Amino acid sequence: MPIVLTLAAIVVLLLLITWLRVNPFVSLIITAVGLGLATGMPLGDISKSIQTGLGNTLGFIGIVLGLGTMLGKLMAESGGAERIARTLIERFGEKNVHWAMMFVAFIVGIPVFFQVGFVLLIPLVFTIAQRTGMSLIMIGIPLVAGLSIVHGLVPPHPAAMAAVGIYKADVGLTILLSIIVGLPAAIIAGPLYGKWISKRIPADPPKDIAKQFSASEEKKELPGFFTSMFTILLPVLLMLLSTFAGLFLSENSTSAQVLKFVGDPVVALLIATVYSFFSFGYFRGMDRDTILKFTNECLGPVASILLVIGGGGAFSQVIKDSGIGDYISGLASHTNVSPILLAWLVAALIRVATGSATVSMLTAAGIVAPIAEAVPGVSRELLVLASGAGALILSHVNDSGFWMIKEYFGMSVKQTLYTWTAMETILAVVALPLIMVLDLFI
Repeated sequence: MPIVLTLAAIVVLLLLITWLRVNPFVSLIITAVGLGLATGMPLGDISKSIQTGLGNTLGFIGIVLGLGTMLGKLMAESGGAERIARTLIERFGEKNVHWAMMFVAFIVGIPVFFQVGFVLLIPLVFTIAQRTGMSLIMIGIPLVAGLSIVHGLVPPHPAAMAAVGIYKADVGLTILLSIIVGLPAAIIAGPLYGKWISKRIPADPPKDIAKQFSASEEKKELPGFFTSMFTILLPVLLMLLSTFAGLFLSENSTSAQVLKFVGDPVVALLIATVYSFFSFGYFRGMDRDTILKFTNECLGPVASILLVIGGGGAFSQVIKDSGIGDYISGLASHTNVSPILLAWLVAALIRVATGSATVSMLTAAGIVAPIAEAVPGVSRELLVLASGAGALILSHVNDSGFWMIKEYFGMSVKQTLYTWTAMETILAVVALPLIMVLDLFI
């Protein structure tokens, strides 16, 4: 019965989001309440469980998301992202520019959302295509592959960071493993598949969009490449230092304590964001009022994302507090089902049904985390990657990203399925065996 109730709750969640078109946050809370009632939880405990799950999740991820969004906004306004793109393109050369775009997206996508990174870098795709005569798809698919794999796998992205919290994984180790898995997956789905499919799918972008991007010329002086790269990667470097401190330094030493403190995700992002006020702000001629304006206006659009993340945390907490998690954990401990494979499958199924990678990843984490706790030797970091990889699969018409790619590249629905949807599926399918191989050594 507990398994039936859990599956029923997931079905109800999917129906609320896809069929009845209810807001994902409201759907998650309704499902959490319904699951609590169905399992016989006291009414007061249901409310407390939801508040605890939502509060614990947002207490951490809300700070991370807010600081990361500010950093990304200043990077966009200062021209730091464009400086990175131009420099890498010059280094790679025009013939290998599609490889450059994949690495640009992988780097730039670390502190920003997929949609933000896409809108930020898509003008470069049009400009390069016009300058080199290369296919828009050949350049664009590597770009979205780099952005998408970072979105699903690499902290401090919100969904990945929230999954880190749910699974109680180590942030620095998760970053290291996500790069090991993410880069090969992005290479296969991006430059390699993009080159192959571009010969079969003609791209005819809307003329008004192409004209807008080709007509816009950057007049301001861009920040230096090193400054831009250092600012973006500073939080990642601090988190990695924290991981290395735990491996090579005495736990009680002052150096280890300091490195662990500055490598905490909240502190690391705070340091990087404050640093960006200078590197992307004051040193670029912005005054205090301009920086305040940018850091204020960028927070509004992320409110709905925060609520969805919090709703996922609430749903996860009800599963734990209702006793379902303990039951499933005990059942799974007597089976041969791999929690890593289970995390990938659950995230993939929810992704196909809902279209939301964030909802898919957090729901999968909420379901699998109690199971993983009862199975010894399972890497929490690989569970994060498996959930993120599964959450990328088979993006189609119920995903807003599908329509964004379709419109910008001027493709039909069929062409978008052959390019974007296939690329997302390749990312998920290639990442899984890489994760399973890592599981043999960790």
